[in-house]
Amino acid sequence: MFSWPLAVFKSDYKHILDVNGMDSYFFVRFLRFVIRMLLPIWLISWAVLMPVTSVNTSSPGHSGLDIFVFGNVSSSRQSRYAAHLILAWLFTFWIVWNLRREMQYFVTMRQRWLVDAKNATLPQASTVLITGVPQKYLTESALDDLFSVLPGGVRKVWLNRDLKEMPDLYKRQLKACNKLESAETKLLGTATKMHNKRTKAGAKAAKKSSKEAPSDDRHLTDASTVDSERNDPYSLVPPAKRPSHRLPPMSFLPFSLPFMGKKVDSIEWARDEIIQTSTALEHSRSILADDISSSSTLPVASTNHPDSLNPIDESQTYQPLNAAFILFNRQIAAHLAAQTLTHHAPYRMTKRYTNISREDVIWGNLGMNPYQSRVRVAISWAATVALIIFWALPVAFVGAVSNVHSLCNTFGWLAWICKLPGVVVGIISGILPPVLLAVLMMFLPIVLRMLARFEGMPTKTAVELSLMSRYFLFQVLLSDSSTEHKLIAGIYSYIVLQGLSGTASGFLQISPLVLYYVKLFILGSTPRSVHNIKFGTRSVSWGTLFPSTTLLVVITITYSIISPIINGLTCAAFFLFYHLWKYLFLWQLDQPRSTDTGGLFFPKALQHVFVGLYIQQICLAALFFLAQDQNMKQSAIPEGALMVVLIVLTAGYHLTLNDSYGPLISAVPLTLSDEAKSPSVPQPDDTKRTQYTENASVDDADQAADVCEEFTNPAATEPQRIVWIPRDTLGLADMEVTTGNASGVAMSVERARMDQKGKVDVEGPPPDEELNWQNIRNRPLWYDTR
Repeated sequence: MFSWPLAVFKSDYKHILDVNGMDSYFFVRFLRFVIRMLLPIWLISWAVLMPVTSVNTSSPGHSGLDIFVFGNVSSSRQSRYAAHLILAWLFTFWIVWNLRREMQYFVTMRQRWLVDAKNATLPQASTVLITGVPQKYLTESALDDLFSVLPGGVRKVWLNRDLKEMPDLYKRQLKACNKLESAETKLLGTATKMHNKRTKAGAKAAKKSSKEAPSDDRHLTDASTVDSERNDPYSLVPPAKRPSHRLPPMSFLPFSLPFMGKKVDSIEWARDEIIQTSTALEHSRSILADDISSSSTLPVASTNHPDSLNPIDESQTYQPLNAAFILFNRQIAAHLAAQTLTHHAPYRMTKRYTNISREDVIWGNLGMNPYQSRVRVAISWAATVALIIFWALPVAFVGAVSNVHSLCNTFGWLAWICKLPGVVVGIISGILPPVLLAVLMMFLPIVLRMLARFEGMPTKTAVELSLMSRYFLFQVLLSDSSTEHKLIAGIYSYIVLQGLSGTASGFLQISPLVLYYVKLFILGSTPRSVHNIKFGTRSVSWGTLFPSTTLLVVITITYSIISPIINGLTCAAFFLFYHLWKYLFLWQLDQPRSTDTGGLFFPKALQHVFVGLYIQQICLAALFFLAQDQNMKQSAIPEGALMVVLIVLTAGYHLTLNDSYGPLISAVPLTLSDEAKSPSVPQPDDTKRTQYTENASVDDADQAADVCEEFTNPAATEPQRIVWIPRDTLGLADMEVTTGNASGVAMSVERARMDQKGKVDVEGPPPDEELNWQNIRNRPLWYDTR
């Protein structure tokens, strides 16, 4: 029972590559990097700076742990600042050396990941998304001809089209499927309970009349049951108890209102809605197929304005928009296409994205005009800056609420609050402010993510990368939403709290355990919801996890010279974090493969470390320039000047590092293009990681490529999702499935059941999902054993 901590400690974090991919691996790698960076800083700073600031020197107002801070050096001991200066230079060199080492390791690992057969044979590895495609090239043949000069040529082109009503129809269909699953399951549960009630009532009546009570030993779907109840839920459940709901009183409302709108039978309405949307989608898809097949070749330049971003042929119902997915026969061709200057006009085909997966695409942003996108970028960042500036207002309000008695004295019209019972006032001043603050911080990433999406970013991973920058900027400028960070003791408490309570709660997983049973009790009403609760895996949001972690690093580096105690506390905290997240990513979490960026969050996190260096150096330079001796004269001007020199050197090294490794992060170099173990031909892709063999043949890959998932909007290709209901003990579900399938609604009771008490359980995945239950991946061919 108590052997698991040792097992976690001994486990190799490199196995995270097999389980959760590059992003998870490099997050844990970042934690290791922080430990390695802080360990010598901790030991040296405690051995040098703590005696320098505390022995035979003191300043008024410093006691306890405050005697180990920069400000405790008395005016008669100003020469001791040389120790701070020397260690500032030493620690800076140590940190930037580690940053270069980590950047070099990341580039090497990412390039190996890009060319490895396990990744290179996926369709997304050889696909490029290009936006801002001008009119002249808005045909499959035109794009094929344009990029045919690249190695291997083009395998297939998908134009993004204006699907008009189809996405809404698809959403309506999914909503109706959810409604039908819920209503059918509720009906079966009601029928089961009413059948049990009738059986018990019959048993009681038989007992009172001294007759033999009816036996339930026979199967509930045998002839006697069918004859008495016609195997029909309509005979068991009266119309008044059938599932029903109200339609929105106005068509544009996404929700219904109580006591308003037409009341309909949920099952009948959902079936009709599915049939209507299926018919409409089938009709629209046939027109779309005609538009695709009848697409012209290159338009006439003098007539159609070839550089325009408008559609080519307005006679088409579903016109192509200015974005396209291009699948190449070779991976290197996709990366060459992404790096090549494609068009001679401004903003034409300039945005290109590699390693695109269908699940990662934000389809609503693909058709955005490049000029509109740039205007939105300006608006989005202006809103972000305004949010940072005005965030102080709600925080100030929360702070005011925590001081209720002061409000009562200041504002007479609030005096009634202080007259409330002491318990109520205590709740208002003690519990309400932290809750409000937590709610504010919970909504902040949501707002920032919406602003990033507003820019027109075409992928969810791009949104997360943008969120990482915004959230980090917000946290650095406003720190945490607590004022206690202004005090050194508050910083110590914050670091210790994060390290101890955060790690303990992460290992115990109390919240997920409680939420599991709560969701199973409240939300587990249908087989699909039960399956999602029981078998659905948890994942993390990199856009918020990384900034929250790098903020601790920035705070530590900032105070590493000013208050060296923080170095040991943070090093210990990250040691705990490292084992926590290693445990979580090895045995608890499962990141979707479609959202794996190949570790692109890691270099952004390294950039955040430079922010901590700059803040530290600027603060130290200011402190040196402000230091005064006993004669009230500036005593550390040389130290301040040397800190300015260090700032310049750090900035120069920062620019050099980015210039050296920046171009190597995204693309596959030509020198590595031949190191792939098998040709970069697409294979089927799914949400689970499949197995690959080192000696995969080209024929097998070609076979897989013929059935590869197309890069088209799901609204244009996906069939109706199968309505999944549980098989009940009365056999009523089978009749509902037969009726639904006969009317054109795909339904199934496979791997789902309802017991005699009406409780739903599942034995496997939904019938329309193909899951790989043996989710075991081979170790990557480029696996590094360092």
